[in-house]
Amino acid sequence: MSIGKIAFLGSGETSLAGGRIFESLARILSTPLRIAIMETPAGFELNSAQVAGRVADFLKTRLQNYKPVIDLIPARKKDTPFSPDDPEVLKPLLTANFIFMGAGSPTYAIRQLQGTLAWDLIRARHRMGATLVFSSAATISISAWALPVYEIYKVGEDVFAKEGLDLFGDFGFHLSFIPHWNNSDGGVDLDTSRCFIGMERFKQWRGLIPAHQKVVGLDEHTGLLVDFEEQTCEVSGVSSVSVIGATGEAQIYASGAKIPLSELGNFHTPEPLEKNIHITTWQTIQSAQQTEIESTPEEILSLLEERQQARTQKDFKESDRLRDAITALGWSVQDGKDGQKVVKM
Repeated sequence: MSIGKIAFLGSGETSLAGGRIFESLARILSTPLRIAIMETPAGFELNSAQVAGRVADFLKTRLQNYKPVIDLIPARKKDTPFSPDDPEVLKPLLTANFIFMGAGSPTYAIRQLQGTLAWDLIRARHRMGATLVFSSAATISISAWALPVYEIYKVGEDVFAKEGLDLFGDFGFHLSFIPHWNNSDGGVDLDTSRCFIGMERFKQWRGLIPAHQKVVGLDEHTGLLVDFEEQTCEVSGVSSVSVIGATGEAQIYASGAKIPLSELGNFHTPEPLEKNIHITTWQTIQSAQQTEIESTPEEILSLLEERQQARTQKDFKESDRLRDAITALGWSVQDGKDGQKVVKM
């Protein structure tokens, strides 16, 4: 079992640069491509379904060659019919191999996801190989310490830091992410860089979080792709990514640069893999996968067995023919380290 990749976008998930990042990730995933889009960060907005829906429409067009199955996950608020703890709401997460979370409020996302079944499922699926993509507000929310951008920039509260979802904590990293790093909407009169709060207030916020904490600044229309298997991070998009350490000095990496994963911290795989995720979450995922296997028609299983024999005999022409026959019946063959399996398309 291999840990999935993670991509971060400074902004522009539906832009040309964002599309290229999505496609580069879809290209390496096994079919069928099952995409789950979380509404949670925008769950406080009356049009949260439209916010997530715009991303879904973009991906449906951009990734049409991969024939994606796209589900919106309306896990908007705890203790409501759209709760992040409702198994029925979260059902598509059980088999998703591509999970996206984007625009909204970072602190709202933290409040609604912390300690929930949804957050457990997202982390468990990632550890089982699913790709995660975070953009804008979601990028901030998964930090160890989050920037409360709306409270500071819109409401006028004093600068403060809030504990985030800390996705990387179990991997040995102490990381915070700031999208819209190079924003210039304020023009010459107002510094809106550092996700709209400006350099001066960013320095104040940086002084409130632990000194050993690293900060990753993501320029707009720019992404960072983290590959745990290759132990690398790759910058993609139109600009650059900045990594700020304890000294406050920034290492700037332009688009196309490959960074050793060690630049972000001392990586280690969680031991055991289920660490800090409730055991029932793993059981629920495994049960869903077993149900899918058990519901496979005898005709498909027979073709799959024939294909295995052809592969054993190194008759790859026959193996390909049988794979195409299985695909024509609406099932996708996945080859992995543990052998072959089929998934309903």
